Amino acid sequence: MRILFVTSEAHPLIKTGGLADVSGSLPAALQGLGADIRILLPGYPQVLEKAGNLQHLARFDHLPLIGSANLLIGTMPDTDVPVMVVEAPALYHRTGGPYADASGREWEDNALRFGILSRIAALLACNDSPVADWHPDIVHCNDWQSGLTPAYMHYMTNAAPAKSIISVHNLAFQGCYPAEWVERLGLPAESYQIHGVEYHHQLSFLKAGLYYADAISTVSPTYAREIRTTEFGFGMEGLLASRQHDLQGILNGIDIQEWDPASDPYLAKNYDANQLQGKKEVKAALQAQLGLKVSAETPLLGVVSRLTHQKGLDMFLSIAERMVQNGCQIVLLGSGEHHMEQGYSHLAHTYPEQVSVTIGYNEPLSHQIMAGADIFIMPSRFEPCGLNQMYGLRYGTPPVVTHTGGLADSVTDTHEETLQSGKANGFVMPATDAVQLLLTIERALHFYHDGAVWSQIQRNGMALDLGWRHSAQAYMELYQRLL
Repeated sequence: MRILFVTSEAHPLIKTGGLADVSGSLPAALQGLGADIRILLPGYPQVLEKAGNLQHLARFDHLPLIGSANLLIGTMPDTDVPVMVVEAPALYHRTGGPYADASGREWEDNALRFGILSRIAALLACNDSPVADWHPDIVHCNDWQSGLTPAYMHYMTNAAPAKSIISVHNLAFQGCYPAEWVERLGLPAESYQIHGVEYHHQLSFLKAGLYYADAISTVSPTYAREIRTTEFGFGMEGLLASRQHDLQGILNGIDIQEWDPASDPYLAKNYDANQLQGKKEVKAALQAQLGLKVSAETPLLGVVSRLTHQKGLDMFLSIAERMVQNGCQIVLLGSGEHHMEQGYSHLAHTYPEQVSVTIGYNEPLSHQIMAGADIFIMPSRFEPCGLNQMYGLRYGTPPVVTHTGGLADSVTDTHEETLQSGKANGFVMPATDAVQLLLTIERALHFYHDGAVWSQIQRNGMALDLGWRHSAQAYMELYQRLL
């Protein structure tokens, strides 16, 4: 089975969030199941620098507004998964990130940048593709950045019989642009209607994918149900409800080689479920490194997150000082909304021996927090899948979460019944507000002070199979049904 995996980012080449983790890990897992898979990425400077053995593969002409672009082929670092890279320097060779400049302002031509990515993905599925010896059976698109691909495939007269699927990693980002982009990107005028790409008098890349793709997947079963409701549908709930029979939720996995406390090179001491003593050494090293009072008994609450309303970190900020005054330490790594950055930084300045705040992103520190913290705090208001709660489970750091999306599908609340059944691995808030967050953390701390029970909760989480094997098999079955 030949699969074209179209994405705007893939770890370790380029990363802004969870999409990159999925795009780096899932193709390798699919290849391990026998798929002939290739990743398609824009040619950002980081991609051109890090991809292995890049060589010219094909040239695409008659592209909207830019004329032509080259297609290079190489391999992903550390795997032999082929990666095809769209070389169009005018679109992608810029300083800054894949979607915005160094100051955080979105590139004004993002509609063109990702319209071209979508167009080339569709052309690769055509009978007269310039890549004559490889035609995909499945074109797997991801989020809005590749959402126009199924629309292009639908309207191409020379399309090969490939099937398309779009995976929704976060429905909140929809890729909406002025209506004139329909013509500028070479889509037919007839596509601009409610039964097409039109969305509130704009062109929506995501709606195009949701409407024209042969199948839709999301990154957790619970999120697949949630996005058909007004609360979580972001205006797309009607379309998604009408396509519910084509919609499937498949819980993401994590890279269990990269995220493994038994071999993680960033940790002061490696450990596993049978040798949890090493986790205490990691905690002590983290406390010392960040200038916190080194104390084995003091509960250490960890946060690694974007500081946004979605992630619920405003709720945690409102109770953080109380947690500190009650004897907890807090270590936070992240960036986002200015008032939250300021609020957490002020807390760290006020309580330097109990609170550490690092604004930005630091890969080694994220691993050290995941391993060194006692409890991981993740009170998202919505969370399509979430990976950090899985990292917490993997590292024996029970998470405190809300009952939403992938958090609901991966974290089992701790109470008498789940303790007896051996399923308790974290703590789930009964409602999404600051009071319930406070009460749930206090409930977690009650169990934390019972060493034997806490160790069992840790081991329950560490025993879960969180890798990509089950998820990749579910995608293979979905592909086979489509074909």
